[in-house]
Order: sequence, then structure tokens, then C-alpha cells
Amino acid sequence: MPSRSILVAGAAAAALVLAGGVAWWALGPAGDDRFAGCGGAQVAGGAGAIGGPFELVSETGETVTSDDVIDAPTLVYFGYTFCPDVCPFDAARNAEAVDLLEERGHEVKPVFITIDPERDTPEVLAEYTDYLHPRMLGLTGSESQVQTAVEAYKVYRARREGADPDYYLMDHTAYTYLMLPGTGFVDFFRGAPSAERDGLTAEAMAEDVACYLDAAG
Repeated sequence: MPSRSILVAGAAAAALVLAGGVAWWALGPAGDDRFAGCGGAQVAGGAGAIGGPFELVSETGETVTSDDVIDAPTLVYFGYTFCPDVCPFDAARNAEAVDLLEERGHEVKPVFITIDPERDTPEVLAEYTDYLHPRMLGLTGSESQVQTAVEAYKVYRARREGADPDYYLMDHTAYTYLMLPGTGFVDFFRGAPSAERDGLTAEAMAEDVACYLDAAG
């Protein structure tokens, strides 16, 4: 499988990219020996630099921790329900990949964490995720709770201010993270194909995830 690179804020590596005034460092492949045949991404500080403890509110209104959420192989995506283009493509692609993996005997949990808790209430998230996949879990919380999760996963987000304070867009990174219980971060996947960009298809994502799950045993 081809090597990929991940953009991680504040890390030391080979190439520096400036985006929106934030310094991002691009790193290349490496990783756990178990997953050597699956490609993968390395981040500064090791795989443990991505992910970490959080406490959020589920789409049912229940407070959950990162351990509650990542209790099975999990695809974690950060987006928001008012997103007009990127998020729907990516979340739908993730849902399709989950179904393809189930056909191969792998049950993977799709998770959608909002970067816009002001508008994405549990009720709004429930309607959004239920439409995409019956097992997709939507997570929101207070601004500080969401910020903790955003920082743990090195996610960039910024609100675009407009004339109407109720109708605004958010800039954000659009990666999906594969997390395994007891292992943590394993790999990331770029966005889905669209008219504006090349991307990773559901079939390709399912193939990559299956490689990791088979290797993990």
C-alpha cells in the first residue's frame, strides 16, 4: 500500500507548510511492526501523539468518555452538520466503508465528533448520523469539552465570520482516524472523492482498515 503523510501541528519533521497562519509539519510512513504490511503514518512523538482522553456528550444526551467511545475498532471523524460539502462526502464514505468491512467480518464503529458545538446539539447530531448509518455515533459537548478532543487529535478548526452570526462556515482538517482499543491511533485516511478533489474511496478505505484489523488479530 502506498505511503501517506499526516499534517500535525507543532511537530518536528522534514517539511514545513504554512496554512491559515498555523505551522503544520508533514511526516512520512513508519509504525508498529504488526502493521508493517499496511502502510501507515508516523507522527512526531509516535502514534501516541494522536488521540487521548476526552469527555463528550453523545447524541442521546449521555456523557461519555474516550474509553466508552473507543471500545471497538473505531473510525473517528471531526466535522459539523452545517458543512455544505466536505463533511457529507467524508461521513457518507466512512459509513459505506463500515458496511464493506462488515461484509468481510469486521465490525467497525463510525464516530462523528462535531467541531461546532454551538449549533450541533445532541438532537441535531442524532438526525444527521441516523441518516448516514444506524450505528454512527454523534458526539458534541461544551466548547471546552470539544476543544479538548480537537487538541488531542491535532485537528485544526476556525470559524469564518460572516454577516449573519447564525449562518457561518468552519474551516477544518478533514481526516478520519482509525483507533483501536488498547492500541490507540493506528492510521489516518484522507477525505472522500468529490468534484473539487481526488480522495480515498470507500473500497480503498475498507481494504486498508481490514489490513490493520487482520494484523491486529
